[in-house]
Amino acid sequence: MLSISDIKTGTNIILNDIPYIVLYHEHSKTGRAGSVLRTRLKNLANGTVLEKTFQGAEVCEEADISKTKAQYTYKENDNYNFMDNESYEQFTLSKSALGDNINYLKEGTEVSILNWNSNPINIELPVKINLKVIEAPPGIKGNTVSTGGKVVTVETGLKVSTPLFIKEGDEIIINTERGEYVSRA
Repeated sequence: MLSISDIKTGTNIILNDIPYIVLYHEHSKTGRAGSVLRTRLKNLANGTVLEKTFQGAEVCEEADISKTKAQYTYKENDNYNFMDNESYEQFTLSKSALGDNINYLKEGTEVSILNWNSNPINIELPVKINLKVIEAPPGIKGNTVSTGGKVVTVETGLKVSTPLFIKEGDEIIINTERGEYVSRA
């Protein structure tokens, strides 16, 4: 069991029988009142974020989350199929469980699978991923006050703001944590 002093950013905990990861934590103590821990938690099963305040004597259980490598194979309706790199077993995760991660998945993408109680519950993407631009408006020089940019569509359907020189057919690198253009591949 973890006390409030053991809960830090990056810690996996179980709250109401659901695994969470701590995105942010802040300890505070005021006067004669007991200490409190304000946290921002991300549900590992469906990606929702909530804020929770723990009081001084509260404890919670640590979640045993293991990671394995897998490869995205294909999409079927609202389910996404993956193959474990070690056992070659196939498994499926739903669109609701993956959340915004689906915007970065193309066939053959290597991902880390988050397993809880030996069951896959979500994925962890690489920080940077290469995607091909399938639709880009022409970049017109001279109509910008600052450096300028345009919105392009990549092969997964994601829309990304890029510099004017990016054109259809280019392969670009995107940061999956922020959903931003990084550079040309």
